[in-house]
Amino acid sequence: MTPDDRLLALTLGDPSGIGPEIALAAWRLRVERGVPPFQLIGDPEFLEATAYRLGLSVPVAEVEPGNAVEVFPRALPVLPLPSGAKVTATPGAPDSAQAGAIVESITAAVDLVRSGIASAIVTNPIAKFVLTKVGFAHPGHTEFLAALAAGPGREPPLPVMMLWSDTLAVVPVTIHVALRRVPDLLTQELVERTARIVHANLRARFGLDTPRLVLSGLNPHAGESGTMGTEDRDVLAPAVAALRSEGIDIRGPLPADTLFHERARATYDVALTPTHDQALIPIKTLAFDEGVNVTLGLPFVRTSPDHGTAFDIAGQGIAKPDSLIAALRLAHRLAHRPAADNVTPFPVRA
Repeated sequence: MTPDDRLLALTLGDPSGIGPEIALAAWRLRVERGVPPFQLIGDPEFLEATAYRLGLSVPVAEVEPGNAVEVFPRALPVLPLPSGAKVTATPGAPDSAQAGAIVESITAAVDLVRSGIASAIVTNPIAKFVLTKVGFAHPGHTEFLAALAAGPGREPPLPVMMLWSDTLAVVPVTIHVALRRVPDLLTQELVERTARIVHANLRARFGLDTPRLVLSGLNPHAGESGTMGTEDRDVLAPAVAALRSEGIDIRGPLPADTLFHERARATYDVALTPTHDQALIPIKTLAFDEGVNVTLGLPFVRTSPDHGTAFDIAGQGIAKPDSLIAALRLAHRLAHRPAADNVTPFPVRA
């Protein structure tokens, strides 16, 4: 099987959210929006019922992975959950009874990409509180994928979350943690490891020969020489100095409040921020419908829409598939990028 013959494995996500309906909508726009072939891993009957309820003309075909690319032009290929489990979700009503199907879909997608059948994974949104009710032991989606990538009993890689759009790309150094914990978690080692992974992936997957990184400060005015907090001076600045000594083009720490206007964005390819919201607020302001979550540091390509389950609008047929389509297109582009010595640089921003 050549790379061009391989599909994208799309996970079910939380079936009570908008994942199933934006997957159906993405298939309907496959020609108009240039959506690459993908196969959803879930319950074919549930997808058929969802399409019927929303009035969407989407034929659903239960297909083995080897035939999905051939079927994609005429029907949405769906791979049943390996256990044969049926999905009985109600839109807008998250239910821990669906947790097994959610986890099984993710696990099956990783199996497909590790076996070489799929070229990359695109994940529909999940709600962590649904999974934690049944003992899900991982902080989030990304950490679960890292554990699956490593295999049982092995140390997982450090997964790095990059939010990408044509307008802006950002990486939060700390992710799903309470704000009060950030100063303790924000070590020089974590900043350096994160930046190295970002730098390496921008070169290997995005085709940038010399990626330009910036690091925002944690405190107002990047600490103002320690008068507004010492983390910028004592942790972030030494990390930047160490990374620059390795030949990585990185600047900072710079005040976060002046880092995201248009002129500033033209000076870098990706911005690293100490906290989750420092990164996600600007990209969701500038590119809410087009943003893509890209996980760096894994042995396979994984992208995801840059939004959540949207339980409040699920089942109403008004959810936009734009971010999912962007995630599918980016996953295909990254997974099918030419060899490095023949590549045309793929800019983070168009």
